This record gives sequence, C-alpha cells and structure tokens, in this order.
Amino acid sequence: MYTMMQVCKETDMTYQALKFYCNEGLVPNVKRDKNNRRVFDDKNLKWIKDLVCLKKCGMSIQEMKEYLELCLQGVSTIPQRQEMLARKREALLASIEELKGCVDYIDWKQEFYGEVLAGKRPYVSNLIPAEK
Repeated sequence: MYTMMQVCKETDMTYQALKFYCNEGLVPNVKRDKNNRRVFDDKNLKWIKDLVCLKKCGMSIQEMKEYLELCLQGVSTIPQRQEMLARKREALLASIEELKGCVDYIDWKQEFYGEVLAGKRPYVSNLIPAEK
C-alpha cells in the first residue's frame, strides 16, 4: 500500500494534483486507512501513472473521465477506447511535426547568426529599418 506522498513521488505528481484527480473521481476504488487517509495499491498506482501519461498526451480531465468510464465498462468498450487513443495519437503526431518545424527554424537562425558573427554574410533584419 502507498500513501499519497509515496504515490506523488512515484508518479512525479504534486500532492494537490493527485488530490484533485481523486476528488474528480479519476482514481476509482481508492481505500482509506483507519485515519481516513487515502491509501493506494499497485493497481491504483499503475492507473495513476496511466493518467499522468494521458495528461501529457493532451487529454483533458473530461476526456480522462470519459476514458475511465469506458474502461470501467469492460471489454465491450475497447473499440471506443481505441478510437479515443487513435485521435490523441494523430494530434500528438501533428504536434511533433509542428515542433520539428520550430527546431528547423532555430537551427537555421543559429546558422545565420554564426555566419554573421564569422563575417560570412551581412546582418539583415526585418525589424530594423535599412540605413540610407
């Protein structure tokens, strides 16, 4: 069994975030100890790690709730879960492509600055008016 703080350490979540997820019903079947504090088992911990990943994938709290609801319904909802994850995957791939474009821009700009500093090309800026 794990305490809230142990789960936070294992999942790299803040205490407040874990408490929020629990209060939102995103972590079902959490037990309480004799002092009414939440205690988590290995299955809870694995699910919370899944939630962390889904959040990093851009899934909203509402989407996570929908996903959880489908999971709790069992095997019959696997096609709907696959569809949800496929949409997230496509969005992630689009984001990766966009980020690659940003990295390409930075690489180009770094090369440009290097050539200016090495005297290989003149500095031209779209922000500074050209001198007459």
